[in-house]
Amino acid sequence: MAARVDMASNVLSPPAAEVATMAAALMQARQTILPKRLTEPGPSAAELQAIVGAAAHAPDHGQLLPWRLVRVPPAQRTALAEVFAASLLERDATATPEQVAQARDKANRSPVLLLLVVDGLRGDPEIDLYERLLSAGCAVQNMLLMATALGYGSALTSGKALKYTGLRTLFGLTEGEYAVCFVSLGTVQSRKQARLRPALADYFSTLGEP
Repeated sequence: MAARVDMASNVLSPPAAEVATMAAALMQARQTILPKRLTEPGPSAAELQAIVGAAAHAPDHGQLLPWRLVRVPPAQRTALAEVFAASLLERDATATPEQVAQARDKANRSPVLLLLVVDGLRGDPEIDLYERLLSAGCAVQNMLLMATALGYGSALTSGKALKYTGLRTLFGLTEGEYAVCFVSLGTVQSRKQARLRPALADYFSTLGEP
């Protein structure tokens, strides 16, 4: 099948089958790389703009833009580290100095660190939190795929500190906003063997068929 011409840009576009093959390869290449395995260099300013810009193409019922991303720059990593430490000590006053140090270290493990925030109250109240979270998930997946395409590793991390009052204060979260997860980006230092993915039959069925 011949490539078609995009009349708007007058550039040859690859045929659908080629695009599908490229998309499948990209999705299959994406792998979670733990933040401790991500190192410098991280994405450049232009690359980070492309990665974060990919989030804008997520489905968004009602065009609420019910999510946002906050970058944690190097100058703010110490503040975040102290929040992680304080959160641990609030949950466990007997935490050892080593455990507190490990909690602090989580703020400094990847070159680029972003916080995903979802707003459950923004815009139309008829659009419930599940749809907002789904939109946020699609936005993040777009980012992870773009990061993979640019040659970077990525990871999503969560934890009890996301609900800690001190973290909400640090990021200026308002009523109805939820800190969902952190997104880490960087160059892959090492990776584990790719995990076995579920088979189609494990999650796909047809209504009315056994």
